[in-house]
Amino acid sequence: MFRSLYVAATGMVAQETRLDVIANNLANANTAGFKRQDAEFEDLIYQQVRTPGRLADGGMGPTGVQIGLGSRVVATPRYFSQGTIEQTGNPLDLAIEGKGFMSVTRPDGTVAYTRAGQMKLDSQGRLTNTSGMPFEPPINVPLDATDVIIGADGKVSATQQGQPAPIELGQLQLVMFANPNGLKPVGHNMYEATASSGDAQTGLPTTDGRGSILQNAIEGSNVEVVREMIDMIRVQRAYEMNSKVITTADEMLRKASSLK
Repeated sequence: MFRSLYVAATGMVAQETRLDVIANNLANANTAGFKRQDAEFEDLIYQQVRTPGRLADGGMGPTGVQIGLGSRVVATPRYFSQGTIEQTGNPLDLAIEGKGFMSVTRPDGTVAYTRAGQMKLDSQGRLTNTSGMPFEPPINVPLDATDVIIGADGKVSATQQGQPAPIELGQLQLVMFANPNGLKPVGHNMYEATASSGDAQTGLPTTDGRGSILQNAIEGSNVEVVREMIDMIRVQRAYEMNSKVITTADEMLRKASSLK
């Protein structure tokens, strides 16, 4: 049986996975804080028909005979480059300019991390994300607050009726990881820390390489639609070439089986 049938099949499966990644990028082209992914391939094991080195007759073979057995997707890294900053005019919207994530507390008490800065107020006046999960450390906005001010250093203050000066409500912090690509995406614009990402390193914005906070704006997706469309064409052509290999191998088998 021709190896090429199975080799081409692995190429088609790998291209299908890459198309899935591109489709997810395009689906999230307008998702705040989304970071695009790519698919990385590696070749599979080789059948060693003849290894490089000494031959049976005592000679030295400069090359060997190895037949590759295809490819597979080995990783889908995420690119944490800065997304486009979009001005919204909403005082509860903020964008991170530079590195870092904000922490949110999930209903089960665990902490997740996000770059989506679309803040909301819950019934208790706490700053939460769009899913109602409070940011960590928690910050409560008074019910009679007329304005919320978030500085580049993460300090949150509010003005109240009858008060000449704003009152400080709390301090936003940013979290960094040694390997952001090791974070586990869990949906809702959030990530979990893993052994590969390293421990969360929490600190104040603008310190130790962390980014700054920009109020009245959100960070858009870093997906470039034109680039994704070009990658989609490349995937389609690679898929067609692998399917052509299967068609050719099938035709060769048909001819071989018809020999008399």
